[in-house]
Amino acid sequence: MKILVVGGGGREHAIIQKLKENPEVTEIFALPGNGGIAADATCVAIGAKDIDSIVAFAREKGIDYAVVAPDDPLVLGCVDALEAIGVPCFGPRKNAAIIEGSKVFSKDLMKKYGIPTAAYDVFTSPEEALRYLETAPIPTVVKADGLALGKGVTVAMTREEARAAVREAMEDKKFGESGNRIVIEEYLEGPEVSVLSFTDGNTVIPMVSSMDHKRAGDGDTGPNTGGMGTIAPNPYYTETVAAECMEKIFLPTIRAMKAEGREFRGCLYFGLMITKDGPKVIEYNCRFGDPETQVVLPLLESDLLTVMRACTYGTLEECKVKFREGNACCVVLASKGYPGSYGKGYEITIPERLRQNVYVAGAVLKDGKLVTGGGRVLGVTAVAKTLPEAVKDAYAMAEQVTFENRYYRKDIGARALKAVK
Repeated sequence: MKILVVGGGGREHAIIQKLKENPEVTEIFALPGNGGIAADATCVAIGAKDIDSIVAFAREKGIDYAVVAPDDPLVLGCVDALEAIGVPCFGPRKNAAIIEGSKVFSKDLMKKYGIPTAAYDVFTSPEEALRYLETAPIPTVVKADGLALGKGVTVAMTREEARAAVREAMEDKKFGESGNRIVIEEYLEGPEVSVLSFTDGNTVIPMVSSMDHKRAGDGDTGPNTGGMGTIAPNPYYTETVAAECMEKIFLPTIRAMKAEGREFRGCLYFGLMITKDGPKVIEYNCRFGDPETQVVLPLLESDLLTVMRACTYGTLEECKVKFREGNACCVVLASKGYPGSYGKGYEITIPERLRQNVYVAGAVLKDGKLVTGGGRVLGVTAVAKTLPEAVKDAYAMAEQVTFENRYYRKDIGARALKAVK
């Protein structure tokens, strides 16, 4: 089988490494891929948003199956375009990907179908939003409606921070058209949990829960990033919480999307907060999370391609999806200065024995050498019987992967370890 994977980050590297385990897979193409992915797949310099070129490539190569991993091509209708030429895909169609593509859509969906989430208001003009903020409860959360590279959300602890977030999105157009509408919502408190799930539009099978670490600095300080590390499973996601989520959030969401004529097939990501009033949805993503994928897929015992195809063909109910006992920890190595400005072009040294534990995100091949090319350069993942072992092993391996200006958080998993104790 010839497989096409759209995307070029650490998440895609983890997906590709897992797909390679299936003996039916003869060739994997990554569009565009990256310098590290090139060790596991044929990388082709076609951007993830260049739908026409992706379709032309799939037709030319006779692709048997495609995995569309990032949010942008999903929201732009990449799956629809590939299906139109007869290529079956893992990932939602455009009309279902809107669950991530529009915060207003997802909030209105939850309101209509009684799915627990934060109270909210929608604004289409900055004047209206600023007037509302004069008396709104603080802290509050300001969200750009559309996709913003994971950076369109501001947790405003003061009224001035909230006003600044509104002006950035609506007046300064920091997120382009994504900020034409904004959502201002109630500030929720409690542990956050990420739950990725496989779904074929009827059946939903949650994967192992995880905990992301978004802030750049130790102790959850500094600016928000795309994620500095993850652990799985999340100790706050107990069996009781999981049962409540299935009954009140997961199944109702899948059913709501179907009722709206937007059947969702692929990976639906639930960003949850466990509040004193029970679990509530903070956000939906229409795809695998990054870097959550880098701890969830190493714990998957079942064959990934088999599960993906069951989602595509509507047979997930008959598919056995099994995760191994144990824990995983991923430590992200970034370029110093990320998420602000940083240097590029530094050679990366990865010991051969660790290659299967390293998922490369921001790197390019230059004169045959792997060099840094992005802010989040790579993730190092360890799997162990216990969480303390997984954390210890991940850091021991991270120490052996080197490049100039390397930076990483020293406390990935600390919160989870405290909860375990």
